[in-house]
Amino acid sequence: MRILIVGAGKVGSTLCDFLEKEGHEIVIIDSNQSVVEDILNKYDVSGIVGSGANHDILIEAGARKADVIIATTELDEVNILACLFGKRCGIKYTIARVRNPEYSNQTKFFNEELNLDMVINPEYESANEISRILRLPSAENIETFANNRVELVGIKLKEDSLIINHSLREIRNKLKTKFLVCAVERDGIAIIPKGRFVLQAEDIVYVTGSKGEILNLFKELGIFKNRAKKITIIGGGVISYYLAKQLIDSNCKVKIIEIDRDRCYELKQLLPNASIIEGDASDRELLLEEGINETDAFITLTGLDEENIILSLYAKHQNVSKVITKINKISYYDILSNLNLSSIISPKIITANNILRYIRSLQNAYQSRVETLYKLINNQVEALEFLITQDGPITNIQLKDLNLKDDLLIAVIIRGTKIIIPTGDDLIMPQDRVIIVTTNQNINDFEMIIQWIIN
Repeated sequence: MRILIVGAGKVGSTLCDFLEKEGHEIVIIDSNQSVVEDILNKYDVSGIVGSGANHDILIEAGARKADVIIATTELDEVNILACLFGKRCGIKYTIARVRNPEYSNQTKFFNEELNLDMVINPEYESANEISRILRLPSAENIETFANNRVELVGIKLKEDSLIINHSLREIRNKLKTKFLVCAVERDGIAIIPKGRFVLQAEDIVYVTGSKGEILNLFKELGIFKNRAKKITIIGGGVISYYLAKQLIDSNCKVKIIEIDRDRCYELKQLLPNASIIEGDASDRELLLEEGINETDAFITLTGLDEENIILSLYAKHQNVSKVITKINKISYYDILSNLNLSSIISPKIITANNILRYIRSLQNAYQSRVETLYKLINNQVEALEFLITQDGPITNIQLKDLNLKDDLLIAVIIRGTKIIIPTGDDLIMPQDRVIIVTTNQNINDFEMIIQWIIN
């Protein structure tokens, strides 16, 4: 597909990385010449210097031959205009990043009246992800499928875990809960395990199952913790606003520490039920005075990755039960896992994953459609949810008779109201939702899970 990306910032550059690897023809548009040159030096893409909200620039970038336009600049209005002009140029699919909270309730208007195909708010999506993690604080991260009915949860195994030094086959027979270990991170390397795989301390294990079964698993393993109720948020940006609003609606006590006086005043007006503290969170005495030792969860959401990391490490040192860290630099992921900071939020990765899922869905064959996509373990693993729309070469065949690609698991089958952790005797039927987990990248059609034998 030919894709125009307007804005070569953090999200735009991440999309260039993902989409260029998938073989798409990419044209990047940005008003900053040095930024465009940097992108051209890193990736096999084309580039135009100029505004994506300029009709002539879009024509020069080849809009009349493009399939998709993705607008990810810092200005919502530029993104909306770029998509509107793109439609007038004949581009079929438009995706706009829209971040202003004032626009958050206007998504239906953007879709129906302005004909934007996808509107994404990175800050809002990030707040949703943090809320999910706070619901089950023992989890490193939580991804959801099938309208939140199925979860994929990361668990870091400690030395006293009941399941270390046991194979997956032994664990499945030992525990009553219906779940599947579908990926393991060991020393920064992603593994799609088989039944004989033996778990070790310090592994991060990704398990999937229904929400109820995941809760039962945590109880069986003795790691269940009640939902975090006293929350400290560092930084008063847009994510903090969305998150605090959700938490307050869930009867949580929320404290936000923000250094900017004007922003504190705004937050007090927007969030009258939150405790807004004006101050520098890097001040150890302030954190102690504001009860860091008594908080259930400590979430660092400032605009500086380094500050977020240092404050999170201090919270860990103070034995805060749950610490969540926002970062933008993907290169920090490996460092943070070595520092025992593994509940990481990256708005640009969340945004890129959502957009990538949508792009994949446009490429589907008629038998299946990508519904959900997540990248895990520093982008080494993909977890995808497919809707099987009709009969095909893989339906109505027992899984044990399918020649699946290496390093790929069929993790869950959702059939109506039934959630199936599959065995070899199960089969896939039309209208099933199927979740796969794999280190194979760029799977955009369900039939691509099969290793076809060509005579």
